[in-house]
Amino acid sequence: MRVLVTGGSGYLGIHVRRFFDADDFSRRVGLDIVDPYDAMRVANYDTVIHLAAHLDKQPDAAAESFRTNAEGTANLLTHMREGATFIYASTKDVYGAHADAYTEVPESCPTDYCGQSPLEWSKLIGERYVEYYAAARGLRACIFRLSAVYARPSENNDPNFVTHYVEAVKRGQPLNLPAGGQPMRDILHVEDFARACHAFMDSGRMRGTYNLGGGREQATTLRGIVETVGRLIQVEPVIAEDAQVPAPVPFNYVSDLSLVRDELGWEPLIGVEDGLKSLL
Repeated sequence: MRVLVTGGSGYLGIHVRRFFDADDFSRRVGLDIVDPYDAMRVANYDTVIHLAAHLDKQPDAAAESFRTNAEGTANLLTHMREGATFIYASTKDVYGAHADAYTEVPESCPTDYCGQSPLEWSKLIGERYVEYYAAARGLRACIFRLSAVYARPSENNDPNFVTHYVEAVKRGQPLNLPAGGQPMRDILHVEDFARACHAFMDSGRMRGTYNLGGGREQATTLRGIVETVGRLIQVEPVIAEDAQVPAPVPFNYVSDLSLVRDELGWEPLIGVEDGLKSLL
């Protein structure tokens, strides 16, 4: 089976590509998802795991977000061959503040506009393209609305907050935690994400949209992440207790994993402590 990872040189992509021994489709190898000639390459693959995205949440990045995340996704889908599998990395943030109404967020959580940034809105439009082209072109398609997926740092890639916290504690750098570090996230190791992709590829399902994170068992506060790292390496984290950092939206987020467990037989295997150890 031939597997292609768009964004395969990125923060998560480099690890997913190694997991599948997949080929890379990224600007670092001279390929761009918005180029129709480059996109024709996807026709040669059995599975495309689409991670490439423009991740800037600022309002002035709206045009590039929609161009890359929505139009770029459609560009790939129009060149997929019938019967191939397309796995789309969306985000939990398509729910925006609606997610605050749930202790564990299901796929039925509303996604209508409530202040989401152009990044999140472009990812949601990308989901609609996946649904349309999968039905129209006979593709197997999976949408994963990802919670906080983390990985080891890699050269020339900006880490997410989990990896950033780990590196800061290791180096004794002060950390500014929003709301005193009380917001909660269900963090997910990149290998568990790759296993979820594999689970869909091996399943008999044609389509599916799933929330994907660590779930209740891998949920922890931001302060809990920092304190766990400090305990593992016997270092006292430097936390700026008076930091004025805006609270994240939603304040707490834990994925409801019922659907992905039932339909794909997947659940995360790497716990918080073991996952953080792997970053150390």
